[in-house]
Amino acid sequence: MKNINCFIPFRDEAQAAQTVANLKGQELVNRIFLLHVGTEPAPKEVLGCRVLEVPGLNSTTAVKAIARNADTDYTLITTKYTTLSLVWFALERMENLIEDAGAAMVYADHFNQSGDVRTNAPVIDCQFGALRDDFDFGSLLFYRTSALKEAVSRMDVDYQFAGMYDLRLKVSQKGALEHINEFLYYDVETDTRKSGEKLFDYVDPKNRAVQIEMEKACTAHLKDIGGYLEPKFKHIEFSDDNFEYEASVVIPCKNRVRTIGDAITSALSQKTSFKYNVIVVDDNSDDGTVDVIKKFLGDPKLIYIAQDKSWHAIGGNWNSALHHPKCGKFAIQLDSDDVYSDENTVQKFVDAFYAQNCAMVVGTYRMTNFHMETIPPGIIDHKEWTPENGRNNALRINGLGAPRGFYTPMLRTINFPTTKYGEDYAVGLRVSREYQIGRIYEPVYNCRRWDDNSDASLDIDKVNLNNTYKDRIRTWELKARIAMNKK
Repeated sequence: MKNINCFIPFRDEAQAAQTVANLKGQELVNRIFLLHVGTEPAPKEVLGCRVLEVPGLNSTTAVKAIARNADTDYTLITTKYTTLSLVWFALERMENLIEDAGAAMVYADHFNQSGDVRTNAPVIDCQFGALRDDFDFGSLLFYRTSALKEAVSRMDVDYQFAGMYDLRLKVSQKGALEHINEFLYYDVETDTRKSGEKLFDYVDPKNRAVQIEMEKACTAHLKDIGGYLEPKFKHIEFSDDNFEYEASVVIPCKNRVRTIGDAITSALSQKTSFKYNVIVVDDNSDDGTVDVIKKFLGDPKLIYIAQDKSWHAIGGNWNSALHHPKCGKFAIQLDSDDVYSDENTVQKFVDAFYAQNCAMVVGTYRMTNFHMETIPPGIIDHKEWTPENGRNNALRINGLGAPRGFYTPMLRTINFPTTKYGEDYAVGLRVSREYQIGRIYEPVYNCRRWDDNSDASLDIDKVNLNNTYKDRIRTWELKARIAMNKK
């Protein structure tokens, strides 16, 4: 029974011919539609397929055009211009499982094909809190048409970039997005950058218009499911005077012999109107890092914590600093790879706490190479953050920025999770649930990217593991916010 309509991106006949042929060879495929974006209209029919003119593949107009023409039980959408090939009986498998699972949409693991080289490209489960607009479903989306049409009937905002994102959020409100962890098709990888080079796409200034739309769609979704937080925050008094130091620079480290000296020098060189110190927490380095740290022990501002052999990771190292009796009223981050922009960063952070009455402050950083030369995308200021909606949008984006500063008494009630990835994001979300997060929109930090960064070049399994954890953090936080709103 031919009960699948397919919608594929179309640039020209040569680009689409093989994908069309592959789909026409499938017994379940009824009709194929070509989605064309261009200044010049395409013919009304190409390769025996009807052409649909749309302003953008991810636009609301494109999604509504798909819904109008979807007249079979299932709708297949591909999101790439590259050739799609299917594993034998892949569509039958998707059809069976969308019914067996009672899902609204299914997606699957796949292979990346480059010439004769084939690699595995597994994806991850879409959790309740997986609100990232860059969530990787792969390039083949298999919708139950009734679920797609129902979601489209509730799409009341005309997006240029966020239409497909809006669709999957609305579909997820009424049905599951089911991951089939089987390799069901062959794709062509078009983004061959290392993992560390992809991390900052969402804050690249050239993507600002896209991000504004994505935030709007995500905020509407949060309101629909009861997870939206109004801009009402707990007040901070900063009345705890039982601190010898007003601020502490916290530097957790492990095996950073090439950079730890620069970080410590930067921290000790700060000029402030108050008393501050620098807490370096070394987690069993064995590359000479400790020898470098000890060269600075003559400075009375430096506190050195040598961890025992138990599990600490970055989060545990932060907790050791936070609960040290010499920790200041405000704890300010400095990663062992990085340096402050100048000698005024700590002063600017403390001033921001008092001026903005917030429990956490996030600064602005400049991306540099190992030699401190600016590299793209340059300055990362997270200007998409607004005091009114920042904590809602935080559930969509992959991070809140850097460097980060915290009001120590507040953070001691929350603490960092004992993990080496996502610990800062977890704390930021948790803080923002109750407290305002302040911002510094001028560069106060140089973020040094080099091959030894922990996230510089990860394989797909490690990237998936990291993304799964961050989505889990979002899920926990979203559930907590929904529960809080119900109270």
